[in-house]
Amino acid sequence: MLFSYNLAFESLLDITPDIIKGQCAKGIILDIDNTCTTHDNPVPIEGLREWVAAMKNAGIKLIIVSNNHEPRVRPFAELIGLDFVCEGAKPLPKGYIEGCRRMGIKCREGIAIGDQIYTDILGANLCGMRSILLRPIEPEKTMFFKFKRWAEKPFLPKVYRRG
Repeated sequence: MLFSYNLAFESLLDITPDIIKGQCAKGIILDIDNTCTTHDNPVPIEGLREWVAAMKNAGIKLIIVSNNHEPRVRPFAELIGLDFVCEGAKPLPKGYIEGCRRMGIKCREGIAIGDQIYTDILGANLCGMRSILLRPIEPEKTMFFKFKRWAEKPFLPKVYRRG
């Protein structure tokens, strides 16, 4: 199924290196907005730098793949010490393939982490990657995102549907 994910978590910070290794992943592709911070916020969530350091210390490679433009992605990626792919065209495979190439892994060795089924999860599935769905950090305010969130509901874990 194109909208299936391997695991679901409330927060990125709940994911440990052991969980990633348990999925047989060598690298992580991260989304930014509503995964590592709120929409258009240049400041990472509290604890993100330590989380990135813990993953790196465990030998897990990381990269940001975002549909945003470079002026949004570069400063955020540099702030947390990660390489990045901007304008990743998610859910198309382009950004995922480039991210895996830069990490030196095959797509099947990576895991994508994000908050949106129709971009993050679908894109990972199209590349043969595993994926982890996160609850969005905060609800979006635009009609476009409200519609997308409504359309995602059938694919969400039951506990997510209530909120």
